[in-house]
Amino acid sequence: MQIKSILFSAVLFLSPVSVFAGSEHDHGHDHGHSHAPITQGEIETVARSGMLNLVEQNKIDSSWKSVAIEKAIKKEFNGSEEWVISFKNDAISDASKQTIYIFLTLSGEFIAANYTGE
Repeated sequence: MQIKSILFSAVLFLSPVSVFAGSEHDHGHDHGHSHAPITQGEIETVARSGMLNLVEQNKIDSSWKSVAIEKAIKKEFNGSEEWVISFKNDAISDASKQTIYIFLTLSGEFIAANYTGE
């Protein structure tokens, strides 16, 4: 079951959907899935794959390829916990875009990505 969640998340990252549609993301919707939570290490693997996919889709600069995860935490939004994984890239000149946040469900499904962490 855990491998399916990771693979499903990787497929979501490969879809052509615009990840940076806005500065905020919707924390209130029901994802309609009841997958079991996965480990922090697995979450970090999914987030890293997502980061590399954003680079491949030319949504972010290629300098992000070598950026390590800054922090992976669980955060509550509207009564539901999500993983928030941040990457910081000091090579980006615009300070407001030096940190990218990737939001995943506890089971590793992609929710959103943005520069605000909200």
